[in-house]
Amino acid sequence: MPSLQRIESQIAELPEPELRKFRSWFDEFDAQRWETSLATDINNGKLDSLAAEALSQYAAGKCKPL
Repeated sequence: MPSLQRIESQIAELPEPELRKFRSWFDEFDAQRWETSLATDINNGKLDSLAAEALSQYAAGKCKPL
């Protein structure tokens, strides 16, 4: 597998149209990875304490309408 330095160098050499295609692909790739990670964290209960705190703040009337 190529090293990060080699990948960076190859990306830097891309012509503009190819760089735009790469950027679009990477944005989608990165978003999907983030969504998967977030779903895993939710399913594992890692965000439960934050949700409980938010609900507590809401119940106490400490929230402002958006």
